[in-house]
Amino acid sequence: MEMRDIEIFITLAEELHFGRTAEKLQITPARVSQAIKKQERRVQATLFERTSRSVSLTPIGRRLYEDLKQAQDLIDSGITRARAASRSVQGTLRVAVMSILGLYLNPVIEAFNDRYPDCTVELVDFPHSEPFTALRAKAVDLALIWLPVREPDLTVGPVVMTEGRVLAAAATAEIATRSALTMEDLAECVFPSVGNVPQYWIEGMLPAATPGGIPIARGPEAASFFEILPLIMSGAVVSPMNAHVAWTYTPPNITYIPITDAPVTEWTLIWLTDTETAAVRAFADTARDIGIREITDEN
Repeated sequence: MEMRDIEIFITLAEELHFGRTAEKLQITPARVSQAIKKQERRVQATLFERTSRSVSLTPIGRRLYEDLKQAQDLIDSGITRARAASRSVQGTLRVAVMSILGLYLNPVIEAFNDRYPDCTVELVDFPHSEPFTALRAKAVDLALIWLPVREPDLTVGPVVMTEGRVLAAAATAEIATRSALTMEDLAECVFPSVGNVPQYWIEGMLPAATPGGIPIARGPEAASFFEILPLIMSGAVVSPMNAHVAWTYTPPNITYIPITDAPVTEWTLIWLTDTETAAVRAFADTARDIGIREITDEN
């Protein structure tokens, strides 16, 4: 049954009068009669007893009314709850992102804005050397971070996007002449020593050994992404990086080589568990509904 026909049936079952039903629904009595006949043909039974003086439900009509009324009440309750949730999602939602990554969050932001027009999304940039500081200082509500995240005070939400990995090397380095690499090829590399980030990130992005167990050397220390770049340019180190770096940071003396079997980087939303709000939940739910997108230089 179409929703409009269900509404006509329920209203007539309650009013027991074709004229009042038509008036209440702002349609013609003929439309009411047409809808009821259509439903009776569908169930192959009479739903209303009609005389010149009265209209009453048949036993089958009464049972159908009770079932449809229950379903309608559930739908109405769901809509009411959704409206209440929407009204509670307002103000400004601050989302921390690493530089260019905010652009790839646009589909989620646009969908969220459509659902919750009273809530504005504000993007806040943060360095990868301080991934959780803004959240813990309550300067932002959410952050877009790559996995893994193993922090007991943080909730890990849905994965929003994924991407591959590349090796950044000086354009003059021998390895820069290759069109692609494997994780095993990294045995001949020297990686930077990195501090100020979680150890599990270092293990995930700059492994101590190849999958075959061959150690990978460590070179000079760098505290941030922008300290790593000069070391790469000088030829002192090479470094695995997320693929989007290859088309967003393109100095002429750095070459990016795809690592064909590198783990896929997953970008997810996280938030401080103790400060979760309706807006945070709504944004995470919107991201989950949008689904996971792969980052490429074409999107």
